[in-house]
Amino acid sequence: MNKLSNIIIGFTGIIIVLIYGQSILIPFVFALLLWFTIRIFTSISEKIPVYGKIVPNIIKKIISTLVVFSVLFIVTQILLNSFNNIIKSHHDYDENISELIMTINNYFNVDIHAYVKTQTSEINIGLIAEKLFDAISNIISSTLMILLFAVFIFIEEVYFSKKMNQMFSSSNEKLKKINSTLFEIEWSVARYLGIKTLISLLTGFLSYVVFLLFKLDFAIFWAFLIFLLNFIPTIGSLLATVFPGIFCLLQFGDFSISLSMFFIVGFIQVFIGNFLEPKWLGNSMNISPLFSIISLVFWGMLWGTTGMVISVPITVVILIILSQFESTKSIAILLSEKGEIRQKNE
Repeated sequence: MNKLSNIIIGFTGIIIVLIYGQSILIPFVFALLLWFTIRIFTSISEKIPVYGKIVPNIIKKIISTLVVFSVLFIVTQILLNSFNNIIKSHHDYDENISELIMTINNYFNVDIHAYVKTQTSEINIGLIAEKLFDAISNIISSTLMILLFAVFIFIEEVYFSKKMNQMFSSSNEKLKKINSTLFEIEWSVARYLGIKTLISLLTGFLSYVVFLLFKLDFAIFWAFLIFLLNFIPTIGSLLATVFPGIFCLLQFGDFSISLSMFFIVGFIQVFIGNFLEPKWLGNSMNISPLFSIISLVFWGMLWGTTGMVISVPITVVILIILSQFESTKSIAILLSEKGEIRQKNE
C-alpha cells in the first residue's frame, strides 16, 4: 500500500510539473528535436564523398544548422504570407458562402444567417485582438526560448561524453548500458523524425498536385498545412483532409467539386498512412497501437496540439527508459507492440 501511495504521489507530481512547467518544458523538447534534426543532417552530410572527408565536424554542424534554420524561415514566411492573403481575400468568397447558406437553409429548414448574425453581434473585437496579440507574443517568446535552449544543448554536447566517462569511470558496465540507452533513444527518434518528414513531404507534394489540378486557391499553403498536420498521429491526417475540403467548398460553392477533391486527397492519406508508412517505419517504434492512442490523448490534454505532435517521440523515449530497469521492464513489455523489447545497437 505504501508503494502504491508513492507511485500515485509521484505520478501526480509529474502531472503538475508537466502542466505548470509547460512554458519551459515545451520549448526545451522542441530544442531537443531541433538538435536531433541538425544531427541527422550532419550525419547525412558526412556520407557526401568529398565534403564528408575534407570539411571539419564543427563546420559541418554549422552548415547543417544554417540549412535547417533557412528551411524553417522560408517555410514560416510562406505560411504567414499565405495565411495573410487568405484573410485579405475572404470577401472574394462571400457570394459562394451566401449561396451555400441558402442551400443549407432550404434543405434543412434552418435559418443559419440569423444565427450567425446573432453570434457575431456578441463578438468583442477588442478581446479578440488582445488574445491574438497574446498568441503572437507567446509564439515569439517560445521561439526565442527554443533557440536559447538549442544553443546550450550544442554547448553541452561538446563536454557530455567527457562528463559521462568521469562519472562512471569506476564502472564500465554502467557506462556501456547508459551509452547503449542513449544510442537507442537517438536512433529511434532520429529514424521516426526522418521517415515521418519524408512521408509528410510526399503526402504534401501529392496533395499539392491535386490542389493545382482542381485550381484551389493558396494551394501551397494547404499543402504545407497537410505536411505539418501529418506529424499528429491518427487525427492529423483527417484534419489535413477536412480543412482544404471546406475551403474548396467555400471557393467554388459546389459540393461535388469539394467532395471529389476531399476523396482524392483522403485516398492519398489512407494509402500512404496505411501502406507506405508502416512499410517504411516497420515496427521500429515498437509501441502498442492502443498505448499510442492513449498517449496522443494524454499529451493532447496536457499540452494541446503541441503535445499531439511530440507524443510519439516522447512515448518512444519513455518506453526505452522503462525497458532498461528490471523493476519497470514488465511495464515496457506491456506497452510494446508485440511484447518484445529489442536493443538497436547495430
